Amino acid sequence: MQTDIGEYIVGAYLKSMQDCDFVDYNVRIPDGGLKGLAELDVIGLNLKTNTAYLCEVTTHIRGLLYRNNQYTVEKIKQKHQAQKDYAGALLQTFSNKVYMLWSPYVPVGYITEHLQQVDTLELVINEDYTACVEEMKRVAAANTNDLGNPFLRTLQILEHLR
Repeated sequence: MQTDIGEYIVGAYLKSMQDCDFVDYNVRIPDGGLKGLAELDVIGLNLKTNTAYLCEVTTHIRGLLYRNNQYTVEKIKQKHQAQKDYAGALLQTFSNKVYMLWSPYVPVGYITEHLQQVDTLELVINEDYTACVEEMKRVAAANTNDLGNPFLRTLQILEHLR
């Protein structure tokens, strides 16, 4: 599956701000069958801190929504369970596991209220998402070498325009 620009944004953050040694995209859960159809959008591994970041990325410009509010919350919870299943099966050696949902626009109300109740899921949405991109813009402006991610490189070009 082709990597979405939203996934590159998250990968850029994991690489530049969380100092991940490895970032991978569209990772399938091994097993085949129905479990094998599930995929994790972005995984980052920081070997120095022994931290694994497992990220669901939804880049819905008009707002995160699948069918209706209730279905959206359930779908995100299912994806979060897939994150935990993957970590339990393949990332046992990592003492720190961070489960994240990244989305630039989630309408405030039912969806945000119910997702905030999922204790083990870190939400990087709305203003927090914007703040992460602003952080990366500062990193891009301060560097001229290729930072190893197409989104970071794009930010560098934009930040160095004359």
